[in-house]
Amino acid sequence: MDLEAIPGVGTKTAEQLAQLDDPERALRNGDVAAIARAPGISEGRAARIARAAIREEHDDPGGFLGTGRARELYQDALALLQDRTVTDYAASRLETLYPSAAESRIEEVRAFAAAAMDRDVDDDVLDALAAVEPLETPGDLHVRDRCLATGDAETYAEAQEAIPEVSVELVDDARKISELARGYATVIVLDESFSGVDVEGDVRVSPNALENPEEVVPERVLTFFARNRDRIRAAVAVHQAAGLDAPCDLDSLEAALARLEPDGTVKGDEELDRLTNAVDDIDAAVSTAESVANDRLREAIEEQDVTIEGSDLLSLVERGAGVDSLLQRELADEYADAVEAARDHLVDALGLRDTEAIARRAFPDEPTFPVEHEESVVSRLREELTAARDRRATRLKRELADDLADAREDARALVDAALELDVELAVARFASDFECTMPEFRGDGFEIEGGRSPLLDVPFAEVEPVEYGVDGVTLLSGVNSGGKTSTLDLVALVIVLSHMGLPVPADEVEIERVAELHYHAKTQGTLDAGAFESTLREFGDLVTGVGGEARSASETANGEAVSESAEADGGTAARKLVLVDELESITEPGASAKIMAGILEALDERGATAVFVSHLAREIREAASTDIQVDGIQAVGLEDGDLKVNRSPVKGTLARSTPELIVEKLADDEADGADKADFYERLLTKFEASQD
Repeated sequence: MDLEAIPGVGTKTAEQLAQLDDPERALRNGDVAAIARAPGISEGRAARIARAAIREEHDDPGGFLGTGRARELYQDALALLQDRTVTDYAASRLETLYPSAAESRIEEVRAFAAAAMDRDVDDDVLDALAAVEPLETPGDLHVRDRCLATGDAETYAEAQEAIPEVSVELVDDARKISELARGYATVIVLDESFSGVDVEGDVRVSPNALENPEEVVPERVLTFFARNRDRIRAAVAVHQAAGLDAPCDLDSLEAALARLEPDGTVKGDEELDRLTNAVDDIDAAVSTAESVANDRLREAIEEQDVTIEGSDLLSLVERGAGVDSLLQRELADEYADAVEAARDHLVDALGLRDTEAIARRAFPDEPTFPVEHEESVVSRLREELTAARDRRATRLKRELADDLADAREDARALVDAALELDVELAVARFASDFECTMPEFRGDGFEIEGGRSPLLDVPFAEVEPVEYGVDGVTLLSGVNSGGKTSTLDLVALVIVLSHMGLPVPADEVEIERVAELHYHAKTQGTLDAGAFESTLREFGDLVTGVGGEARSASETANGEAVSESAEADGGTAARKLVLVDELESITEPGASAKIMAGILEALDERGATAVFVSHLAREIREAASTDIQVDGIQAVGLEDGDLKVNRSPVKGTLARSTPELIVEKLADDEADGADKADFYERLLTKFEASQD
């Protein structure tokens, strides 16, 4: 796949995507999580790239949503789905679902949606999903206790690129390596020529180290798992709660994760704990050991009677001797005992083993008071303990990293599966909440049975079901607030969801596959001349661009069969479906009726499917030169001042207006008297005459 062939993907983005392990697979599958792992690409941008790649894969020209109102309906449908996700990832992933004219794309999503609808929605699974997020790849790892060394400039550059987490040093000879060994716990020499070098410290010659960077820096693996531990554990919980097939042994993965500290170090090793505690406690232990020695020596001095002959005192003074000489002469044994106690305390407090001999040299044999440690010896002890700790930690890291290295991709698959399950469950919950069914693509036009719009501002359970079907060009009439616009919204929503490949909120739906949906919302107020001209140009483009073979005037007049939906190469529909809500408001009623009649005639000649909502249905039908179907959302009467409406349009029937219903009610009201009744009857005949 040519990454730059994807719409919206330039050279820079293509370079970012190329850094993925398998960018083609990620793009082909619409894998937002994988795409978002590319440097500098967010989940939202990943969704847009995935959508563009899907269009490229299915040869989908796009542009299905032909108007702003159609795009609003899509966003409303998408929001209903996204409201049923748990993770941010699933909400982004759902944005890769879009209405399409490409049959292959629709069928691909239909298969996904059908499988999703079979999912059981379990509260335990939803709770577990709350902690699942896409895995992070740590990019801020720096290891300071080891370095790479080489005498070759080219190898030096390769090492810096391959293993940026550690320092890389240029060396000329063994002396330079020896200097590095004093500053680093481990030095890894990349040149075979240094094999056999004998220097003090942990120095390893490993010419192939760059081929296995995770052996040099096991922290790569461990930091990855430490940073993502909670997310992986949440994904494990999702798999267990949902009964999903896991890509690895979950118990083994959990056991390995349990050995990791949040900072990526290994826990549960007594020797490492001992060395770590010794390094952390050395200063306190030395100070306490000094106190032990001085307390014992002070006590011995206080209890000792010391007699010094005058000649001896004079001799000591002449030699410049001080208390140290006096201690050596009179309290040598007591001093030795005090120092030995200090040494024992230091060894015991730090739990020393291999470094015990160094620790005992921290307190000298020569008497002094107060007793003080040798700082150079303590520094040496600290260096030895630190190096031992780091070597032990590195070995344990390497061992655990070896155990986890093969599980890295399994962990990604584990989390990705949990995130994708959230996407499926969102579709399942949508279908369940709104009692959806999968639509069937067949014939022309649409037929909706038991359709209920979830977009109405009432609880879904209270929405009245609608039965409505259209094949060709139709005018939809009805009283104010009778549900004409909500019916049009329902039709548009069903069309959008169907072409997304998703279930629709209805008992049964048959629908034609179209290339574009043009839904023109109600215009607010009469348009000025410029806006009116612009609107007519828009409808001119729409009418002349409608797919399908144009029918002759005689075919149209006789109502003969409309031509079959035209299909473009590659299974992409060519026809358009047009929904218009009260276009008459663009100008004065007389002109509006003539204009709409002309638009409907042109659409009818081209075999289009269109529904125009209008209060001027009678006038439009009279102005048209062909028979135009008129359906009506019928008001069945008034009850306590409230309009009672049959929400399902009645085919071939012009809806009665609210004024007519009120006049009829007054005419039937005997309480007003005969004279008024005659007046109301006369008004009522005007309505009846206009319907003939």
